[in-house]
Formats: sequence, structure tokens, C-alpha cells
Amino acid sequence: MKKKQYLVLYMAPIAEFQKLMAEMADASPEEREAGMTDWNDWIDMNKKELVDAGKPLGKTKRVTVEGVTDTKNDIGGYSIVQAESHEEAAKLFSTSHPHFKIPGAWVDVMEIMDMPGM
Repeated sequence: MKKKQYLVLYMAPIAEFQKLMAEMADASPEEREAGMTDWNDWIDMNKKELVDAGKPLGKTKRVTVEGVTDTKNDIGGYSIVQAESHEEAAKLFSTSHPHFKIPGAWVDVMEIMDMPGM
């Protein structure tokens, strides 16, 4: 059976992301590398399930019929994983996941659906 794919959004209060980005900007290259150790370990441990390990996300533009505006949201990054079920995909992100070091953080896991007729 073909595994399903899931979009993972790494979420946290925008103020916490801003604080983290400021800390990273002030950190030495060695400190930044050390700060990524847990993430790299998690990625290595879950290579088979990762379709795209993802990346952090930057500023947001909101597009509506009225036009384009700058906005902020609680999304800090993404990944794409594959799993047999939604529950299995969600279990990859236990409370020990490195993202949960950010105060108030959560992870949203959503199935990527096939487009009917395409």
C-alpha cells in the first residue's frame, strides 16, 4: 500500500519565533550549529518518513481580492512526511521533538489529498 503524505506546520506564538530569530542572529556559527543538533538528530532518525525535511518560513504576504498586504502568523516552518495513517504521521512528532523547546509550540499535521480529476 502506498503511504500517504502529510504537510507538517511548526507553530508557535509569533513573539516566540521573533525571540528565537533574534537569538540565532546574535549566536556564533558554533552556537547556531549546536542549536541544530537535536533537529539534525531527529531528521536522521526519521529519514525514511521524510519526503521533505522542510525549512523555516519567512515573512507572509496575504493575497485577497482587495490586494496584497503584509501579515503575521504563527507558522515557523514546514516538513512533508509519509506514513500509513494520519495517526502514524502525528506520532512522529512526540513531545520530545525539538520544536517543543519553543514555549507554547505546537505542530499541525494535515493529509495532502489528491485533487479529484487530476
